[in-house]
Amino acid sequence: MDRALVALNAKVGGALFERLTLSVFFLFATVLGAFVEIPLPFTPVPVTLQTLAVLAGAAWLGSGWSLGVQGIYLGAGAAGVSVFAGAAMGAAHLAGPTAGYLWAFLPASLLVGSLWRGAVRAGPWARVSLMASGALLILAMGAAWLAFLLHLDLRQALIMGVLPFLPGEVVKVACAAAVAPSHPRPRRATILHER
Repeated sequence: MDRALVALNAKVGGALFERLTLSVFFLFATVLGAFVEIPLPFTPVPVTLQTLAVLAGAAWLGSGWSLGVQGIYLGAGAAGVSVFAGAAMGAAHLAGPTAGYLWAFLPASLLVGSLWRGAVRAGPWARVSLMASGALLILAMGAAWLAFLLHLDLRQALIMGVLPFLPGEVVKVACAAAVAPSHPRPRRATILHER
């Protein structure tokens, strides 16, 4: 993917074009990840592929752009576009059982996007650890909201909101780390300049 982006930059329009293209790509990847849905009978939260798109997008885009992408995703769903799991939509969905997971896309994007350059320099274990931290943040916020909404104790929240998703998260974290850029990307002056 790195080589394709370098060639695209040389021919079409540089850093801004690259960021916009990647933003659109990861926005659609988040939407498509929601449609890969596996319902579980003991929890209102389905298994989806969205975490993969969120984490990989944060690594490729950095904190500012990835935060913007996830903000657009949540805003589109709240405005009535069918982008949530099960083709759901509407602002009420952002206060339902999966709301904690959805809102967690924002801080997870900030976390991974902000620290990815340092993780790349530190080596492969740091990259995987950072991706895992982002995934665990999403699970923790999702389970906390689920516990609040459904009046669950800690054990119930873990059973319904964390444990069933851990095997899939391991796979998604590994995939996100594998497809993310494996060398520090140069800082560029763009619309959303990141420090």
